[in-house]
Amino acid sequence: MAASTTIVTTTLSSSWVKPKIYTSSSKYLGSSSNSLSFNKPNRQHSIDFSLQTPSIPHCPKQSSKTYQTSSPVIATTIPTYPNQTSSSSSSSSIQQWNYIQKAAAMALDAVESALTERELEHPLPKTADPRVQIAGNFAPVPEQPVRQSLPVNGTIPECVQGVYVRNGANPLCEPVAGHHFFDGDGMVHAVQFKNGSASYACRFTETQRLVQERVLGRPVFPKAIGELHGHSGIARLLLFYARGLFGLVDHSHGTGVANAGLVYFNNRLLAMSEDDLPYHVRVTPSGDLRTVERYNFDGHLKSTMIAHPKLDPVSSELFALSYDVIQKPYLKYFKFSENGNKSPDIEFPVSEPTMIHDFAITENFVVVPDQQVVFKISEMVRGGSPVVYDKNKVARFGVLDKNAKDSSGIKWVDCPDCFCFHLWNAWEEPETNEIVVIGSCMTPPDSIFNECEEGLQSILSEIRLNLNTGKSTRRPIITNPADQVNLEAGMVNRNKLGRQTKYAYLAIAEPWPKVSGFAKVDLSDGEVKKYIYGDEKYGGEPLFLPRDHPNCEEDDGYILAFVHDEKAWKSELQIVNAMNLKLEASIELPSRVPYGFHGTFISAKDLENQA
Repeated sequence: MAASTTIVTTTLSSSWVKPKIYTSSSKYLGSSSNSLSFNKPNRQHSIDFSLQTPSIPHCPKQSSKTYQTSSPVIATTIPTYPNQTSSSSSSSSIQQWNYIQKAAAMALDAVESALTERELEHPLPKTADPRVQIAGNFAPVPEQPVRQSLPVNGTIPECVQGVYVRNGANPLCEPVAGHHFFDGDGMVHAVQFKNGSASYACRFTETQRLVQERVLGRPVFPKAIGELHGHSGIARLLLFYARGLFGLVDHSHGTGVANAGLVYFNNRLLAMSEDDLPYHVRVTPSGDLRTVERYNFDGHLKSTMIAHPKLDPVSSELFALSYDVIQKPYLKYFKFSENGNKSPDIEFPVSEPTMIHDFAITENFVVVPDQQVVFKISEMVRGGSPVVYDKNKVARFGVLDKNAKDSSGIKWVDCPDCFCFHLWNAWEEPETNEIVVIGSCMTPPDSIFNECEEGLQSILSEIRLNLNTGKSTRRPIITNPADQVNLEAGMVNRNKLGRQTKYAYLAIAEPWPKVSGFAKVDLSDGEVKKYIYGDEKYGGEPLFLPRDHPNCEEDDGYILAFVHDEKAWKSELQIVNAMNLKLEASIELPSRVPYGFHGTFISAKDLENQA
């Protein structure tokens, strides 16, 4: 079907409307897919999901909006948000504004309305169109208090005792303009296991951003990917800082969404996104979730921290990075002792701000990518995106001793045309003085963030960094073309992180960006064993939970994954035996779980020792 401009009018109501997309060849989250359809045969096209919950008021009903799109969409709806009367805290907060603040708020709101109206006169790119980015089961859900004794099909293995938690993007407020899936507020979904029984809850992480937007009743913080493009992005930044100047918002305590990573460290569950400090979230004895604080490690962490810190299974140290897109130092490395004591920052000497979403550790080294997706704020002045694929830059990896006191010992190894959004593991091979890095190499590198015609490919690869020659080699691990699929989210046995591993468990991101199952890949010979969720069932990152007993095999454990049935419109948690890929149990969940990001498992013993 040829592309054409379609006017779509969306009238907001007090119900949650299940989004539907009708398209034969649609770009979704910035990449190609052959077929996308969220309408259900023999059913009404919308499903009523009430968003009213006792503890979380959602953002108010807003006026109808008309969107234009150049995509071949025939009819589309976006999620809608319920009516909300102002809470006492909202009213009192706004009533405390002085006359100057109230006048400034009215003026800035008028400017924003005019800006939004002008933005929506033009087609939104699919990477910033909320009707695409949060359609179907990518759409947000309300919080759910704990539901105990969930229906279980099969038998939960006796060794599965504790809580599985998974993070995801879940916008509290309806987007007024551009929105990328990564821009949503952080929500943690938790399934707790006790003696063969399971409970479920999901809660927003109470970031400073979310708390303020809930009070104001609408989004006011800029969305890093969906909105900060071109001149309108500059205007939105100026609006935001103008509101801060008048005391209408406070950006001094972070602007992040805490929606990406989760790590359990030093008796704390930390929710993270790379644009802020971590947030400490506590799992209650009943299996509920409660945000404790924006956590700065007793005042020692004064910068952002990326969402993929690495926990060494032997030393119990936590290794992390922080990057800055505005000023030097653009990249810093630091670590925390087992008790949470932070080391001094070490600056990695990079010449420009680079997107570094992930890195790797070995027994003795940290391995940090310096790749071709960079931040160039100047591109916004020229009307473009600040996230840029620099074809002239040579990608490389920096290798530094974990316990280094400064950056003088960094060894850089070039790795041309290599972009890994995630790195699954790395280890040392002393015989050849090489570092082996396992990652998924993505092309085009910026397709997640910027609209492009070329379909995304994510190839599981072995990258060898020779510390003697400063050169690298790269090869696909899966050599059989019939087995070659996009492999993105996943992990290795966490007890073997930084040491040589035989297996990786990775999401089969087909049809991109949905996940139809997971693959158990033998990293030594490329053998692939696939577990497919079934007809119109899709999931996310598989979590490998090793069996907790000495001398067990590397793959002795279980795979946990949220799975959503788009036909029945129901979600479940599946537990799969990692050795034979047989389904052991599925837990029926009381509400829909949107497709999300990364998770972890906290043992029952660790839960008892939470801070």
